[in-house]
Amino acid sequence: MGQLTGKTALVTGATSGIGLAAARRLAAEGAYVFLTGRRQAALDAAVAEIGENAIGVQADVATLTDLGRVAAAIRDRGAGLDIVFANAGGGEFATLGEITWQHYADTFNTNVGGTLFTVQAVLPLLNRGASIVITSSNIDVKAAAAFSVYAASKAALRSFTRSWAAELVGREIRVNSIAPGPIETPGLSGLAPDAEGAERLLKDLASGVPMNRLGRPEEIADAVVFLASGASTFMTGAEIYVDGGVSQV
Repeated sequence: MGQLTGKTALVTGATSGIGLAAARRLAAEGAYVFLTGRRQAALDAAVAEIGENAIGVQADVATLTDLGRVAAAIRDRGAGLDIVFANAGGGEFATLGEITWQHYADTFNTNVGGTLFTVQAVLPLLNRGASIVITSSNIDVKAAAAFSVYAASKAALRSFTRSWAAELVGREIRVNSIAPGPIETPGLSGLAPDAEGAERLLKDLASGVPMNRLGRPEEIADAVVFLASGASTFMTGAEIYVDGGVSQV
């Protein structure tokens, strides 16, 4: 029997990288997992990989009607929701002089608005003692040249973590965030314009990590399981840095 047997989980942005790794781990620990993603083919592949403990709901977290469909699917199952991993997000490089309104709006609508309205949509479904885990970033406390809008959006999520923890404590709902460092994912590689640039970017990022390597999605998934499980029942409002020491050493 796994740590999460009998629990129901929602993972947004679950078709690759950290989200997919977390969905795998949650299911392996016994949870029934709802996965969301924007691309139906990738979502179907993720669900097929995880197996009978998973179901996919195509959704863009920046679209309220999509989030309504996600909430309806969870409601129809009739078991409520015990774990929310609000993970969907992204960003692009842009220096201060290059930032456009669209760049700002796309980043904040997905990272901040998407997290806010995902949690709001499923709030009535959360069982007493549920755990909400938010994907922040270690750059919410560091300088981020050419990545300032993304960093600011993640700082907003850190603030949400504290405020929602205070607001939901009466329902015994815990809210914590995970701050990954550079993790080897398709999203990270995709920040570069081409394969050569991606290789250079990953090498440069790894060189700045005290552990001298990039993190793996599975290492973030382990932290998600910890925060979702009974191993962390005296934690709320916290942020766990899983970044190879970048923000601490």
